[in-house]
Amino acid sequence: MDKYRHWLVMSVVFSAVCWATISDDLFTDDFFKQIQQRYGEDRLEDFSDWRDTISEGSTLSDMDRLHLANQFANRRIRFVSDNDHWQKSDYWATPLESLGSKGGDCEDFAIFKYFTLKAMGVDESKMRLMYVRALLINEPHMVLIYFENPKAMPLVLDNLKTQILPASQRRDLKPVYSFNGQGLWLAKAQGLGSNKPTSGGTKNWTDLINRIENGE
Repeated sequence: MDKYRHWLVMSVVFSAVCWATISDDLFTDDFFKQIQQRYGEDRLEDFSDWRDTISEGSTLSDMDRLHLANQFANRRIRFVSDNDHWQKSDYWATPLESLGSKGGDCEDFAIFKYFTLKAMGVDESKMRLMYVRALLINEPHMVLIYFENPKAMPLVLDNLKTQILPASQRRDLKPVYSFNGQGLWLAKAQGLGSNKPTSGGTKNWTDLINRIENGE
């Protein structure tokens, strides 16, 4: 089974009733004590800055939120493969794991940005995680895409090219499929998504949500 088929089987449609909230309520004194115990005192500053970034983003427009979340993730998390980082061939890290370990692969960047933007107040219906083929390196890849409205050209948030660009300017990416809490879409080259979601669920996303809800 090639990696795209593996991802299609192992990845998933978000559950409308199974999601965790990341907000100011998360960042309690007890939370920071747990972060210190788990990741060390030197990681506290990044988590404090993440809290402040979410708080700042809650007062901004969506465009400003996109730039804030994209910049934060790309600066605070370094790219490292799942094999090297987690000793697993495919592992979806929670936002706490990515920031705490200061590393993740393309999926982890996209997941971190998704939950950060959701915490800032961006409507989930405007965001999708998109599997693509990165043509310049000829490898499967994941990005986060944002639609201002259903007919708008999506914007691409990526860790390979850090500037947020319209999909029409990312000819180096060949879309495969996308998903969010409302369904999974097979990709179309222009719109990066069809109009008909397919419901379903898989182990990777369910496991990720469970670990977020358990504070991992």
